[in-house]
Amino acid sequence: MGTVVALNAHPDDESIFMGGTLAKLAAAGHRVVLVVATDGMMRGDDEPDPRQRLRELDAAATELGVTEVRWLGYADSGHGRDLYPDPPGRVRLVRADPDEAAGALAAVIRETASDLLIGYDPAGGYGHRDHIAVHRIARRAAELTGVRLVEATVPREVAVRLLTVTTRLRLTRGHDLDAARTWFTPSAEITHRIDVRPFVAAKQRALGAHRSEINGPGRAARLMRILRRLPAWLIAPMVRTEHFVEHGVDQRSDYLL
Repeated sequence: MGTVVALNAHPDDESIFMGGTLAKLAAAGHRVVLVVATDGMMRGDDEPDPRQRLRELDAAATELGVTEVRWLGYADSGHGRDLYPDPPGRVRLVRADPDEAAGALAAVIRETASDLLIGYDPAGGYGHRDHIAVHRIARRAAELTGVRLVEATVPREVAVRLLTVTTRLRLTRGHDLDAARTWFTPSAEITHRIDVRPFVAAKQRALGAHRSEINGPGRAARLMRILRRLPAWLIAPMVRTEHFVEHGVDQRSDYLL
């Protein structure tokens, strides 16, 4: 059996982008170490419950069958034009020393004798500044350790089609659809397509564990609530596959390990 270290930016990203794959790897007996760069809290130690989202991450990991969760210690940088000052007790991820962050991740890779590191694509998925930082941190940690690296993504064409529908339903805005044409990765560049149909229900339960996010305001939270409540068999055709890119590899594969 192998060991996989999966780096994500915030609690809930693991469920959205790679939850089915992590569950599949864990179910096959591989050791899966889930690492989150930030705690997802904007106000740091000034939050009423500073560790709320980390506890939700632990609950989500349990739903996925993942028993090891690590936090690199950074704060959420937020998504938008403004970058707020660092909160008490935290440094926002985009202000972190990249080599320090990569060194912390490299220490986890060495400690666990990891066979595989999962990061994000160069676009950071949908362009979140913390996701782009995770892409860079994972790339640097792979250079430091020599570990094999794959990057979680979504076919760009699929994202555009999905946002076309959700924009018409007024679940997302038109500017999101325009931006999606630069998000994720073109389908032709994707090297790994993982069939996660047996793990869709686990992925839904893991998403539901992030209560503070799915019960929050905004269109994204509304969309997550819809996905959480629909029967697994109904959404399985839409989320049956999770996608990854391994650079320097031409061969296409339906497994990671």
